[in-house]
Amino acid sequence: MNIIFMGTPDFAVPSLEILLNNDYHVSAVVTAPDKPRGRGQEVSFTPVKEFALKHSLPLLQPESLSNASFVSALAELHPDLFVVVAFRILPPQVFSIPLKGAFNAHASLLPKYRGAAPINWAIINGEKESGITTFFLQEKVDTGNIILQARVAIPESMTSGDLHDILSGVGAEIVLQTVRLIELGKAIPRQQEDTLASAAPKIFKKDCRIRWNQPAESVHNFIRGLSPYPTAWTTHHGTILKIFRSERSAFGTRDPGVRLQNAASGSVKIVDGKLCVGAKDEMIVILEIQQEGKKRMSAEEFLRGYRLSDGDAFE
Repeated sequence: MNIIFMGTPDFAVPSLEILLNNDYHVSAVVTAPDKPRGRGQEVSFTPVKEFALKHSLPLLQPESLSNASFVSALAELHPDLFVVVAFRILPPQVFSIPLKGAFNAHASLLPKYRGAAPINWAIINGEKESGITTFFLQEKVDTGNIILQARVAIPESMTSGDLHDILSGVGAEIVLQTVRLIELGKAIPRQQEDTLASAAPKIFKKDCRIRWNQPAESVHNFIRGLSPYPTAWTTHHGTILKIFRSERSAFGTRDPGVRLQNAASGSVKIVDGKLCVGAKDEMIVILEIQQEGKKRMSAEEFLRGYRLSDGDAFE
């Protein structure tokens, strides 16, 4: 079967790799154009491009997916199937090219969390499980008929980065299973139930400020749902502090006095050497933090080098 693979970030690499390891013919890889990044503005390749180059796979990097020459180039390859993992939205004139269709691997249990940031929103919203869904592409984003799904549990301590890495591996296995079903003509797609749909829009830096007046559970989920990127943040006397990991405070039940003294949301207390911050109903413990312009570190390291004391407040 002649496959064209489309993807950009590291999340997509295991899916491309598993197809090659199982002797599928990938006639081309489509990925994002090279872009200058960092302070030096050095041109960098996408992770998918780097992998493709190592395996001598033909590459296409269109600026526009609707460009006539790009569409023609795809058609001239006579693909049987498009496999899409963490890529851009394909126009109908593109996803209608392959004989056996085009499918996407999406990092949620569709129809929940349609959109650009399903992993982040699942954790922010306190979901207990997520997963991977493969579905045939339709014009409306993330609404196509479902082929396969795999479920993954979300423990209370898991961050979006942790879940990202797990789903990347699970996704590769589901991609392989989906390709095999389509190849054998055994895929039985089912419609999504639109009434159960929820959105997972892209998250911007301005959206990542912690609201300490929310319940502790919500604050904790917000922090882990944005870690390591785009990262929850707060300020202390105008200094931006990024927070990567937290936990619900055991002090709330062990020592009611600590909980009751949390008079103000965002108030700081150092309890048993731990950095605790007040939320609406109880305190949470900060585990990993990064001062603006400094490296990421444990809260214990942070407290040794940053002046912070009881009575201070995060804003």
